[in-house]
Amino acid sequence: MKNVLPTSTVGSLPKPSWLAPPEKLWSPWKLEGEELIEGKQDALRVSLHEQQLAGIDIISDGEQTRQHFVTTFIEHLSGVDFKNRKTVKIRNRYDASVPVVVDEVTRQKAVFVDDAKFLRKQTDKRIKWALPGPMTMVDTLYDDHYQSREKLAWEFAKALNQEARELQDAGVDIIQFDEPAFNVFFDDVNDWGMATLERAIEGLNCETAIHICYGYGIKANNDWKKTLGSEWRQYEEIFPKIQKSNIDMVSLECHNSHVPFHLMELIHGKKIMVGAIDVATNTIETPEEVADTLRKALEFVAIENLYPSTNCGMAPLSRNVALGKLSALSAGAEIIRKEVGF
Repeated sequence: MKNVLPTSTVGSLPKPSWLAPPEKLWSPWKLEGEELIEGKQDALRVSLHEQQLAGIDIISDGEQTRQHFVTTFIEHLSGVDFKNRKTVKIRNRYDASVPVVVDEVTRQKAVFVDDAKFLRKQTDKRIKWALPGPMTMVDTLYDDHYQSREKLAWEFAKALNQEARELQDAGVDIIQFDEPAFNVFFDDVNDWGMATLERAIEGLNCETAIHICYGYGIKANNDWKKTLGSEWRQYEEIFPKIQKSNIDMVSLECHNSHVPFHLMELIHGKKIMVGAIDVATNTIETPEEVADTLRKALEFVAIENLYPSTNCGMAPLSRNVALGKLSALSAGAEIIRKEVGF
């Protein structure tokens, strides 16, 4: 029964090399104008095809139509200056040149809705769309207008809610909000971060998810992980608040991480996207390694609530490696289905 342990990616997949230079974040487009629109749609088709070949159950866009999971959404909002950038420390880990909020931020038009409609036409499977969460958006730019992370987050939450409602109407089954900042700014999460995310999902009938990770497999993130000790207990700070929220699904990193599996008990009753694929290595997991991660998770999560997935996005990896990892994810889930009699 394929509706038990439905597999999905958490975020990005590598783009074809004819669309953007491979294996890098913020990779510039190689096409422009009408050719770029057509190229993005072709990339969506390829990404869908590769996910289906690998046996993935819940299809994502693989972020084929955006350069970056946060800034592409911000580009479409008014009140943000992308030309006169400033350098900030993102996630308290690495410096980046970022856009500046210079005026009131509002959503003038849909950002991903046409792309979602296009993907919806290509498949009958459930589709998931990722949006940046309000707190992570705040952490990915310089605020010269509101002078308050919280005020800016509430404005972003409004814009995200407008986009999410239109994505739902376009046929998206699951809307996921990416909030890596939740893993860093615990006090903010509990003071206002979770509240702004609740605002972003207001009025939605589709399923909602939150993705909280330890980041792409880039050097700054890998170096940070080395400082976290033998147990990564960041989730412990925020899961109680998430457990009380209206979010349906929570993702967490498991494979090759030091997150204690028993922390899943703090979000009892939620659907849990268990990261069984390490995105910070080119080594392709074996199906048995994936199955082992899922077995450990099943000690704390009911099988109907377990959603095998990747730890994070795979944009920095090669397409062959990413496809191999997706195939291993599906094969590992199938091992467990057979073990438990589905």
